[in-house]
Amino acid sequence: MVTAIEPLLREQLIDRRQKLETAARAVIEATEISHLLAEVDEALRRMELGTYGLCDVCHDPVETGRLIANPLTRLCIDHLSPKEQRALEDDLELAAQIQTGLLPLPSQKIDGWEIAYHYQPAGIVSGDYCDLISSADQSLLFVLGDVSGKGVAASMLMAHLQAMFRTLISINLPLEEIVERASRVFCESTLPTHYATLVCGKANTSGGIEICNAGHLPPLLFRQGAVQSIEATGLPMGMFCNEHFTVNRFQMEKGDTLLLYTDGLSESRDGAGSEYGVERVSALLSANGDLAPKALLSICVGEVDTFRITNSLSDDLTLMAIQRVH
Repeated sequence: MVTAIEPLLREQLIDRRQKLETAARAVIEATEISHLLAEVDEALRRMELGTYGLCDVCHDPVETGRLIANPLTRLCIDHLSPKEQRALEDDLELAAQIQTGLLPLPSQKIDGWEIAYHYQPAGIVSGDYCDLISSADQSLLFVLGDVSGKGVAASMLMAHLQAMFRTLISINLPLEEIVERASRVFCESTLPTHYATLVCGKANTSGGIEICNAGHLPPLLFRQGAVQSIEATGLPMGMFCNEHFTVNRFQMEKGDTLLLYTDGLSESRDGAGSEYGVERVSALLSANGDLAPKALLSICVGEVDTFRITNSLSDDLTLMAIQRVH
């Protein structure tokens, strides 16, 4: 039943089978290995029959993220045993703790800049990426992105992105080269169905800003009561391995505020199914952009919560506000 990712899962299974056969030849007692080989063969057989990826109990599709994590998975979450459910819950809780530990301090003041962010997963873990990194040249690098998909698989890709950017930023490359290298590695190391939209920016001590936008929602710049959009300069990361990116450069003055956000804000829906929309985000920034970043984000989150009324958060929600304070 799995379609786009099935060829890659088939490759994983065949590779696993070859390794198990090699291991079986190296040991005298290979009962457990034989059992695993039988599981792999059964998974490959179900691929041929077109029943791979369907739950053994209800015959609904098994969650894609769980198949990617373990191609031998045969039950959807709803039909795990109580013991398996508890183990999954424990794993998710640990994943959430690890993800929280990867986040930067929620509000910071650095060399003429004040920064705050709001990070709110729709579930236990998030596929949104948010980071603040001080570089060797005293600049502040900020990153906000959104990995395709949801749940554990998306959170793992988020951690993968963070590790790449932290490594590349540490070697002091130009901003566009950081994004190009990260995009190439992301493309080469993930499934074709995975991609990430992302804004990577750099704020220097004199108020200069560089922004490289890989297919993400345009950041909004508040300046003297007006709001302008900083458009994307490239496609999402991971779509093409040799994608090139360019950088927007501009100056921010005292009181200017830059707002970055994921589609969990603009695509939130009210009870009638209407989206909050970029226009409302822009109007909200226009009316409140002179507030300190933490206060601005508090108003944004409060407004979208009111807009949703009783609707639960359907997508991860992340916002970042960067203000020039002197």
